Amino acid sequence: MRLRTLPVAAALAALFGSAVLAVPASADSSRPIALFGAKDTVVDDAHRQVFISDAYNNQIVVTDLTGKVVKTLAGLPQVADLELSPDSGTLYAALQGADKIVAIDTGRLAQTAAYPTGDGTAPSRVVYADGRLWFGYGDQWDSGLGEVDLTAETPTVTLDLAAGHDFASPPVLYADADNPGTLLALDAGISSGPIIVYDISSGTPVIRVSAEKGGTYDDAALTPDGRNVVVAGPGNRALTEYRLSDLSEVRTFPTVSEPETVSIAPDGTVAATVLDTDNVGDTLVFSNDPARPTSVRNLSRDWMPWGGHSTSWSADGSTLYVLTGNSDAMQFQTVDAPRKYASTLTVDAPTKATRAASLTVKGKLTANLALPAGTPLHVTRTDLESPSGKSLGTKYLGAGGAYSFTDTPPAGGTVKYTVTYAGDTTHTAATATDTVDVSRATPTLTLNNNGKAYDYAQSVTFTAHLGTTYKNRTVEIWANPYGADKPNTRVKSGTVNASGNLSVTLTLTRKTELTAKFAGDARYAPKTTTGTVGAGVKVSTALGGSYKTLYTWNHTYYYFHQSKDPVVTTTMTSYQGRKQLLQIQVYSGGVWQTTVKKYFTLDSAGKSVVTLTGTPPTGQRFRVRDSYVSGSGDSVNTTTYGAWKYFTFTH
Repeated sequence: MRLRTLPVAAALAALFGSAVLAVPASADSSRPIALFGAKDTVVDDAHRQVFISDAYNNQIVVTDLTGKVVKTLAGLPQVADLELSPDSGTLYAALQGADKIVAIDTGRLAQTAAYPTGDGTAPSRVVYADGRLWFGYGDQWDSGLGEVDLTAETPTVTLDLAAGHDFASPPVLYADADNPGTLLALDAGISSGPIIVYDISSGTPVIRVSAEKGGTYDDAALTPDGRNVVVAGPGNRALTEYRLSDLSEVRTFPTVSEPETVSIAPDGTVAATVLDTDNVGDTLVFSNDPARPTSVRNLSRDWMPWGGHSTSWSADGSTLYVLTGNSDAMQFQTVDAPRKYASTLTVDAPTKATRAASLTVKGKLTANLALPAGTPLHVTRTDLESPSGKSLGTKYLGAGGAYSFTDTPPAGGTVKYTVTYAGDTTHTAATATDTVDVSRATPTLTLNNNGKAYDYAQSVTFTAHLGTTYKNRTVEIWANPYGADKPNTRVKSGTVNASGNLSVTLTLTRKTELTAKFAGDARYAPKTTTGTVGAGVKVSTALGGSYKTLYTWNHTYYYFHQSKDPVVTTTMTSYQGRKQLLQIQVYSGGVWQTTVKKYFTLDSAGKSVVTLTGTPPTGQRFRVRDSYVSGSGDSVNTTTYGAWKYFTFTH
């Protein structure tokens, strides 16, 4: 398959006359594109669009010149080869699975005609030449050359035009308007398959010259005048150019691995992609001067696509389009300065360094066309003191593309060195960075009250103290109450006072984790310190059912008739799932002894009502209290014991 473009100079001249068109430069880009694979691709510069045939999904994907999909033409069974008419108005597509060739209007992106080629012909290759569509059809040894005569009032189809050659597979076809009467056919399906040049000036192909050049050709492209062909040959690590007049060899183009596709710019510059199994470079651009080295780019880490063509020049030869990847993970790559040698720049800085001490940064700037010693590089240092970057001036390449320079970083933290090569007329620009972890002093940061516990709703002042720093004197204090329903909140942020202190007063209703934070500065590292304080609950106990109270035995006692059951009502700060501990003691033998100890769940309002039943003895002293024990039902507060309530029974 092949990737072709047609010049649009004539159309532009008609529109703009002799005006000079300014085309803005674009940067190299890569865009993912949903394709299983690409059988063929055509760049339509007149409409600023690209057609890509995806035989697996029976579709032609239409993109703009950046690879953005603008439309999908579906329902095209096993669509294979594509061809653009000389006026860019019609796209022809060979439908191997439908035994026909279809015509598509490139402006409306709609099918306008279909040319059935016969049952079982399975056309897979198509090219336009001398008013006819020439197509390769069939399979294996049952293959041939046919034509659709578009000059007839009703286009007619003719098969079996191979002029005596028995094709091993459908011939791969090429033609060029600058060399009329000539049709090139590659018998690419067998290792002994020849290159055949047909004379089609009479409308009936006649073999002009044929020669075996290794067969199983992966791809080919005609030179701008249509008189030579460059072939990506079988298993060779080279492209080979042959003269069509006698198929003699003109030039070879060495490649780093097996070539897959080839495309030629209007000025004769040859570009190719290679399989690149070793990931050392997949896209090659050859200088028109054989003495100059090849420009090599590595556009993809994966092997390059095979079984279809994926490389093309723009009509003016300024841009190279390359498809990479495969199996629904393809990328549409745009190279905006393909003739320039790709520059590779590295930066190697120490992993760690000491602030205010000298360090050395080194690296290399390399390209296939070596850069001379003295080539300028611009260096920028970015750090906490210069977050937008500070120029360190111009450094220069030494021998072999190496460079080095020293610097004394005034700030600690992450220090980034950016080295930039601006590029020149023959080399692309390049930028590389590396970072250094530069040491900073550790500041003092403390927070008071850690480990203390306070009553419910008590106001407590917390003070963070910051020791010596460089410039930053800001501290934050955060409070994180226990419980998933309360967020961690910054409760104070500000500059510490002359004594280095920042304070905040909080009303504590839960256990709370307090954190003081210092963000650091150019010479002192960030610091965080954390402490936790407790907060009790509010708890009260009420006794109901007594007939009197009397202060005796150093306490106020509630008196109950023996026949009356006391009711203990607990009120406590509420929380989901909270429990209260009910404890009853009797005074015996000169000491209080526990007789009941049991947990009761509080309701959503924080209340618990417990009735004490039974027949208690008269004349004995009792007491009861309700408490919150952290961990009994929840842990958001500190264990808090309620006050004892004293009572006794009479007849």
